[in-house]
Amino acid sequence: MKIVVLAGGLSTERDVSFKTGDMVSKALRENGHQVILLDVFMGYSDKREDVTDIFEKSEEASIKVSDIPEIAPDIAKVKASRKDQSDCFFGPNVIEICQMADIVFMALHGENGENGKIQATFDLFGIKYTGTGYLSSAIAMDKGLSKQFFRSHEIPTPAGFIMTKENRVDTCSKLGLTLPCVVKPCCGGSSVGVSIVYKDEEFKAALDEAFKWENELVIEEYVKGREFSVGVIDYKALPIIEIAPIKGFYDFKNKYKAGSAVETCPAELPDEITEKMQRYAEKVAKVIGLDTYSRTDFLLSEKNEIFCLEANTLPGMTPTSLLPQEANVIGLNFNQLCEKLIEISLKKYEK
Repeated sequence: MKIVVLAGGLSTERDVSFKTGDMVSKALRENGHQVILLDVFMGYSDKREDVTDIFEKSEEASIKVSDIPEIAPDIAKVKASRKDQSDCFFGPNVIEICQMADIVFMALHGENGENGKIQATFDLFGIKYTGTGYLSSAIAMDKGLSKQFFRSHEIPTPAGFIMTKENRVDTCSKLGLTLPCVVKPCCGGSSVGVSIVYKDEEFKAALDEAFKWENELVIEEYVKGREFSVGVIDYKALPIIEIAPIKGFYDFKNKYKAGSAVETCPAELPDEITEKMQRYAEKVAKVIGLDTYSRTDFLLSEKNEIFCLEANTLPGMTPTSLLPQEANVIGLNFNQLCEKLIEISLKKYEK
């Protein structure tokens, strides 16, 4: 098949997306496909070119990827580096090349890649892509909205509320908050802008940090406990993985710096809790409509209470990412997993 692996974009997870895209591209080429790794924002070139035979020179046309930095990218610098300085989110030739592909493998993370906007655009252009559709993407991306879905379907989630810049309150006592609490951007990913607040005087700084990234925040109760993630493919839960950061919490640095966290799969849990957490992950997928694959994050409190944090519609896809580790436990190696996700995604277009 002719496949575009779409990465990059303008989210705080831009660099993470490139690593996912690079690994997926290599796997799909090993599987015998013609693959182009394309930056959705920068595009193929800064001028109009004849791209009719681009899949014949796919490796030459693909972007080159380096390691993930320990800090999120400077998006203003990324925007300024695009030569054509167009207001269009899609870079030169992106739509045309994607239309030529049999399917686009969505290796994007964060804003636009996971909020449904690109999926909706592709639907209108008749472009096939991996992963769930625009509406379920938008719901899952908005942590405040998805928490409402969880509550209305009896999926346990930490108590919390939304704060906007317009309605900002810097004093915990005026909000009736019980500390510690968690402050995080409503639609961000990779824990960028997330803070755990233990003292009143830390609250304003946490708001300042989170509001640097978005105009809407989720503020929720802090649940002390163990961290887990459950991948779901075609509404069926994979084995659970436990993530134990060596220092601090599972922030951007601990997610992507080798050796910063201990990951155990299958997680060492009683059968009853394993079953319950997997059923919750499957329920999240059904409730939000994540019809191909997803990954849902959980906390298990010291009292063995399960709390659902969020659902990821385009989870990381490197051999050491959480979803591939879970799939490997059931005998699905990385190359096979990439092929499986394409196979399931294409079935949607047969209906």
